[in-house]
Amino acid sequence: MEVILAKTAGFCFGVKRAVDTVYKEAGKKNVYTYGPIIHNSEVVNDLKKKGVEVINSREELEALEEGTVIIRSHGVAREIYDLIHEKGLELVDATCPFVRKIHKIVEKAGNDGDQVIIVGSEHHPEVQGIKGWCTGEVHIISDAEQFEGIDLNKPTTLVSQTTFNYKKFQDLVEIIMKKSYDVSVLNTICNATKERQTEAESIAESVDAMIVIGDKHSSNTQKLVEICRKACDNTYYIQTLDDLNVNQLRSVETVGITAGASTPNNIIEEVQNNVRIIF
Repeated sequence: MEVILAKTAGFCFGVKRAVDTVYKEAGKKNVYTYGPIIHNSEVVNDLKKKGVEVINSREELEALEEGTVIIRSHGVAREIYDLIHEKGLELVDATCPFVRKIHKIVEKAGNDGDQVIIVGSEHHPEVQGIKGWCTGEVHIISDAEQFEGIDLNKPTTLVSQTTFNYKKFQDLVEIIMKKSYDVSVLNTICNATKERQTEAESIAESVDAMIVIGDKHSSNTQKLVEICRKACDNTYYIQTLDDLNVNQLRSVETVGITAGASTPNNIIEEVQNNVRIIF
């Protein structure tokens, strides 16, 4: 069997930066992350063993009297920053720089009088954080049908969740451009996401089976699974090696492996090594 591992599999720049930041703070007294630092339960559980707790709501944040609050890679709304400062807590910002750039874009767009359209998953924390920096009218969409009811004749700024499906974003933008609306389109899908998706699709098209490794709550991993399944019927979505049924691979000759941006290298290596050993 030939096993092909994607070169782009594993931590992206923003995730590595966020995880490294938390590990540096771990061991101090009263360290919290606002939401899981990344969508990977193995990393979050390891940090918990080191004393880093997760708070998931404004109410939990309001209840803190002291300590350090780390903003996760997905970013948060402006009001969370304000509350941390008001309470006199120490703030450590691990927001991905590419996400932080979107915050500045939508804030300026709103101040300039533009309505903002965010292309992404409405309930994803990154999208909710972006929305929290909008100062005017804002809409969140994930497909073309949702353009209905939005007045695109108004001055509009359109951005994307950094991990959105690149091809879907292109399709949405094409619809707008064909009608010559007054829309400023900014492709804020990060390059790492585009490269990861492109490579995953290319590998999936050339193998008999594809393994995608990532947390079940990871949006960027879910996008990889969606892309790979279109190219390869035998696509398996696993979180760790324990989730892989190796018997499903016994009749194949080539296997591709990729992983989401929040998947640690040790998990990827474990899957890759065991697939090679078994066959």
